[in-house]
Amino acid sequence: MRLQDSVVLLTGATGGMGQAILAQLVATGASVTAVGRDTAALAELDKRYGASIVTIAADLGIPDDRRHLTQLMQHTTGFNLLINAAGVNDFALFEDQDDEQICDMINVNLTATLLMTKSLLPLLKKASESCVVVMGSTFGAIGYPGFASYCATKFALRGFSEALRRELADTRVGVLYLAPRATRTGMNSRAVEEMNAALGVRMDSPETVARCLITSLENDMSEVHLGYPERLFIRLNGLLPQLVSRSLRKQLSTIRQFANTPVEKP
Repeated sequence: MRLQDSVVLLTGATGGMGQAILAQLVATGASVTAVGRDTAALAELDKRYGASIVTIAADLGIPDDRRHLTQLMQHTTGFNLLINAAGVNDFALFEDQDDEQICDMINVNLTATLLMTKSLLPLLKKASESCVVVMGSTFGAIGYPGFASYCATKFALRGFSEALRRELADTRVGVLYLAPRATRTGMNSRAVEEMNAALGVRMDSPETVARCLITSLENDMSEVHLGYPERLFIRLNGLLPQLVSRSLRKQLSTIRQFANTPVEKP
């Protein structure tokens, strides 16, 4: 699709990934409504991009905020691209997670994404060319210790994207599922960063992911997984999951060590 002519709603715009995506979209000439929960970060984005963007403070986990965004886009001429980049993570052994943390992750990552997409589909169908982007994860294809709840939401988003793509196959609405591997963003705790270093896990910059998103949109791609050997492990996990299980079992002691690291309070 032609991003220069696109009118975009970007959720999660105040996060590290969201800000990198926003920068790339503005560079292409797209018109962007940037949505986030961090009002201070939104103010900084306003200063940085001026009239190139519209910023909206909203919590997508709140029904009234979702309704407000839908009403706003109903009055936004040419809206044709929804990028669902809002998300949260919590690195912990499943039995140690609070019920509230699990529910919040499901609400933000999964429920809000589905309901926001549902409310905006009628508008996207009116465009001559449009797309729904769902930001997934390598952990949407490989269940990884310490991220059970997060994996649950990303596996669900991958299935949702596949089903929705097939459901919309006879329309002008495309569906792109983009799955980054480990990425250097503020969503990761220090324990995650240190664990990845100890395990030799490669991490991409948010800018790398954002550039891949732009390329994927411009080439009308439908499902993209970033990184090697992650793509290989995804294939192996689908064909020979026991091999991946044996490999991950060797990492368990290290994962548990960092999962039990106390989280520093800001």
